[in-house]
Order: sequence, then structure tokens, then C-alpha cells
Amino acid sequence: MSKKQPDRLRVRDRITSQIFNPSRRRQHPTEWAIKGELFLNCSCEVFCPCVVSLGKHPPTYNSCKAWMAIAIDEGHFEGEDLSGINIGLLVDIPGKMSEGNWKVAAYIDERASQRAYNGLLQILSGAAGGTTGLFTYLVSEIIGAEREKVDIVRDGTRRSITIGRKIQGEIEMITGTDPSEPVIVKNTRYWMGPDVVVAKGLKSKLRDYGRIWDFSGKSGEICAIDWSGPGR
Repeated sequence: MSKKQPDRLRVRDRITSQIFNPSRRRQHPTEWAIKGELFLNCSCEVFCPCVVSLGKHPPTYNSCKAWMAIAIDEGHFEGEDLSGINIGLLVDIPGKMSEGNWKVAAYIDERASQRAYNGLLQILSGAAGGTTGLFTYLVSEIIGAEREKVDIVRDGTRRSITIGRKIQGEIEMITGTDPSEPVIVKNTRYWMGPDVVVAKGLKSKLRDYGRIWDFSGKSGEICAIDWSGPGR
């Protein structure tokens, strides 16, 4: 009897081809909600011009490279609990944020159940509709999606994310005239949320998918998020 050939198609490749293929990605309004915090470090000089211009102003160096971290404090996807799950993102934007053509890789917390993992991929691809539905237009290519140990630390004015040797990022809030208070850009129409804390990279490196980036000293952002699907 011949041995059964192993499944050589990794889960991330299977998900990529089935969910993230841009030619297939369509919105299918779904009941979901996420509350928590998103923070990032990008290649722009402090402060990233995309927030106030809503992505219409070119990035500092005409392209935007970034890692993003999402800490879900509470949330669900069609009844599946998402609370406590961490997410990392690699984002590569060739020009103005609003013009799209983003390339993205997603790192989903290894603690997520299979249903939570699949649900989060639908949310992040924009397929679930709602707050992140615009990603179906902005993201042209998902270069990877995988389970990883995603460690996120929120400590006072600092935020950090560690995904093995792939992403090791840390940012710190920038303070204003009152050194006890961070600088906050308020009441924006930015896609992440209306109030954005200004930050800068400390020790911040990304090495994956052929990319080797260092955002130390570059622009950072911290934002409370309250996202949901149209069926919330």
C-alpha cells in the first residue's frame, strides 16, 4: 500500500489562496466587533502626514513601510470570542495611502482558535465589511498570513511588539508642554480612530518576506480602536 502524500500546502498558503486572493475578495457583511488598541511604527519622519490628510499627502519618503500591532481587549466574530488575541501586520504602501496598492502580511496570535483565526483574516482582508471594509480596495496583495506567537506589551508611555525575529518593535509617546501628557491629534476622520497619540520608534526592526526595515527614531502612532461589522 502506498503511503499517503503529506499535505504540502501550509495553512497560511491555503488561507491566502482562498480568502486573500484579490480577484476573489468581496465584502460579505458579517457580525463582528473589536475594541482595543492599535499602534504602529512607520518609515515617515515624526509625524506621519497620513493622519491629518487622510492618506492624500505623500509619505515623507514617497512610500510608507510599517509594522502595526493590534491588541484586542474585547471582541467577537459571529459569536466566536476574540478577546485577548494579539495581531501583527507588515504593511508596504508604494505611494499615497489613499491610492491603495498596499501589500500586507498578517501574523495572528497562535492562541486564537481556528474559527477566530479565520474570522480575523476575513476582518483584516476587508471581506467581513464594516470598519475594515475599505481594505478590499486599498490592499492589492496579501503576501502572507500565518500563526505566530505575538507578544504585545503596553507599559505607560511605551508600546512594544515581538514576533520572534520577524518583528521587534518598540515605540514611545511624545510629550508636549506638559511633560506628563502625550501629544494627541484629536477629532480626526482617520480610519483607525478619531484620536491619535503621537509617538516615535525606539528600537524597531522588521525582517520578513524579503524586507529588512529599521524604524528607530521614525514616526509612531497609538490609537484606541472600536471597530465593527455592518451586522454588529
